[in-house]
Amino acid sequence: MGPTRPSMQELIGRRRRAGFVGRTAERAAFRGNFAVPAEDERHRFLFHVHGDAGVGKTRLVRELEQIAREAGALTAYVDEGVAGVPEAMTEMARQFASQGRRFKDLERLLAAHRERRHEAAAALAPGPAEDREGPSAGSLAVARAAQAGLGMIPVAGAFAAALDTDGLAHGADRLRARFRSQEDAQLVLSPEQVLTPVLLSELAGAADAVPWIVLLLDTYERTGPFLDPWLHDVMTTDRYGALPADVVVVTSGQHPFDTVRWGSFADFMTDLPLGPFTEEEARGLLADKGVRDEPVVAEVLRLTGGLPVLVSTLAESGPVGPGDVGDPSATAVDRFLKWERDPVRRAAALAGALPRRLDEDAFRSAVDGPGDQADALFAWLRGMPFVSEHGGRLRYHDVVRAPMLRLQRLRSPEAWTGRHTRLAEAYRRRRARAEGDLRPDEPWADEGWRELRLGETHHLLCARPRAALAGTLADLVTACGYGEDAVRPWVRVLAEAGEDTDAEALRTWGADLAAALAGGGLAGLLRLLLGRARGDEPWRATAWALRADALARDGAPGPALEDYDRALALDPALVRAHRGRAVTLGATGDYAGALAGLDRLLELEPDNAWNVVLRGEHHRLARHHAEAVADLSEGIARDPAGEFAWASRGAAHERHGDLDAALADFDRALALKPDYAWALARRARVWRGLGDQVRRLADLDRALALQPDWAWGRCERGDALRVNGRDTEALADYDRALELDPEYASAYASRGASLSALGRHEEALADLDRALALNPEYPWALETRARVRQRLADRALPPT
Repeated sequence: MGPTRPSMQELIGRRRRAGFVGRTAERAAFRGNFAVPAEDERHRFLFHVHGDAGVGKTRLVRELEQIAREAGALTAYVDEGVAGVPEAMTEMARQFASQGRRFKDLERLLAAHRERRHEAAAALAPGPAEDREGPSAGSLAVARAAQAGLGMIPVAGAFAAALDTDGLAHGADRLRARFRSQEDAQLVLSPEQVLTPVLLSELAGAADAVPWIVLLLDTYERTGPFLDPWLHDVMTTDRYGALPADVVVVTSGQHPFDTVRWGSFADFMTDLPLGPFTEEEARGLLADKGVRDEPVVAEVLRLTGGLPVLVSTLAESGPVGPGDVGDPSATAVDRFLKWERDPVRRAAALAGALPRRLDEDAFRSAVDGPGDQADALFAWLRGMPFVSEHGGRLRYHDVVRAPMLRLQRLRSPEAWTGRHTRLAEAYRRRRARAEGDLRPDEPWADEGWRELRLGETHHLLCARPRAALAGTLADLVTACGYGEDAVRPWVRVLAEAGEDTDAEALRTWGADLAAALAGGGLAGLLRLLLGRARGDEPWRATAWALRADALARDGAPGPALEDYDRALALDPALVRAHRGRAVTLGATGDYAGALAGLDRLLELEPDNAWNVVLRGEHHRLARHHAEAVADLSEGIARDPAGEFAWASRGAAHERHGDLDAALADFDRALALKPDYAWALARRARVWRGLGDQVRRLADLDRALALQPDWAWGRCERGDALRVNGRDTEALADYDRALELDPEYASAYASRGASLSALGRHEEALADLDRALALNPEYPWALETRARVRQRLADRALPPT
């Protein structure tokens, strides 16, 4: 029995779904694409919808989504409700699950991302350091600080100080809030690197079960700054892996397709520019809504200019005769609500336009009247054509909302200020209630709390733009400690408040901060803030420290140290600046300076156990054995569950030759955290000292299975293979180590030894020369080079 054919009524229903009229060519092009195999040159992988506000882009995108579903596609729709790539993936996974397709691996990693980000926001991200003889300049670079924090390269590790806040890490429970693996670090510092390959793998699995997968990215003028570079990489490169050919992407925004970034990809996409409805299309929509009286139709056409959202709004209100056509000079708001006779509803529609994103709680605060009446009004408003709903919240179309706000602002500035002040107070009360469920250090790390703070800030800016700006910028600086995804909503709130209030200063701040963030990341944004600071802002010290953190992570220790000094000149007791400066000094090999800074840090925070552990780690790096063991033992006494302190003390014992104590400490660290790659690799050194080459290699194999792109770990395993006579296998590890760190002196020296053992003495000599150029005082490399030279000389001697 074949598939059931749809009835005429069903087909007509599809065509008239949600009152959709027009855009026939656009819908036909999209629908026809599903009949063209992905391998066919006519197939298009990307559709870009663009046009001015009010031309019906979102409505068309939603219609395209429905067309895709009718073709059997798995779909996901994303709009400006997301503030970053991880949030976009979260929304995609949620929608896929609602269609019966769980992306379980992605969901697991997204949950871990949220958890790790929350943890990192409440504590430093510590990591072990390495003190191998002859560390390369490259491996000491702070540019690789994020990886170093997990022992991926041999440098001191607490470089994620940008995630710190001034009141961090009081108590043992907070010391456990740290990165657990390389993946954990990347989930916080570069989540796209971890999440995107998993998304692509999940999409590939889904492509085996459905004919098409369609991703629809709306309001691209707002989401494009962070989604477009990522989407370009996903669709045009193999940076994250392969994207299934059965994926079709729809983007929609006010701006045309970016041919500069996408280049020749234009051959694989379809451009869908939208303008106002034609008169025929507008008349068709009005007729579909029962509006056929010619004078009324003519007036609607004149007032709306064919903008679909306005045509639909006026049609929905149902004018019935020429008498309903008012004065052509009526305000824009009167046009939208012209035929709504109930003054209570009219007032509610105006009040509901005040919040950027309207939920029932905000609506009750905005409107006047009893609660049951507010519920009925909210239900009525939900059905209006100019309102869209997403995640339980309503959003007015900008074309309708803007004149509604302008009318209220100009009609009664005092009432405007009063309403926004009342809304700000309502958000403040909700925020205070939310704080009751959080620890004192948690609010800024909690997305729900931040959302309420943003709502409060928006209405404070609308009520009194000049007065609220300073506090908003202070909050923006605080948000910088939580990453770019946390910062974007604060940049956006300035821009949006500037539009709502017609305040040029706020608009300028929003636009300039957005450009600085897009072009220079957090360091660029903070540079702009500090450049415009008047000199008396209390947030300047924190801003300098945050900028220093960003510079340190980006591989600029010199400028970072200068900024830390600026921060401390403004606030000599700023904990995060002392901690970040000390760690940066340690990363450059200045252990004396780092230890002096950590001593000062402990004067400021004597009860912070992590500071003691951090000082112990730097004593270990400086080869102050007794001091290292003393500090690390104190840290362990304060928090026996802190695996880093156990591993660091184990490394100190191993270097001092106390192998039994080292083995006990590494065993304890690994009991607390079995996937602790650095502890495994360092325990391998203990097995080396005990002469157990089997266990040595086993631990290194486990460590590299956890962190395959780890230069030091590769070199360690190469050494283990080399001493076992497996030089050919060792070369593969040395080669990979040098791919990861081209200035790794020890890897050059070790590779030279293996090459010589294989009879390739000239190549060996070149590697050893390179090692000594990087580290002229490298004794083992000097000795090995002398032996290789002797072998070459012996080989050149004539036979006797």
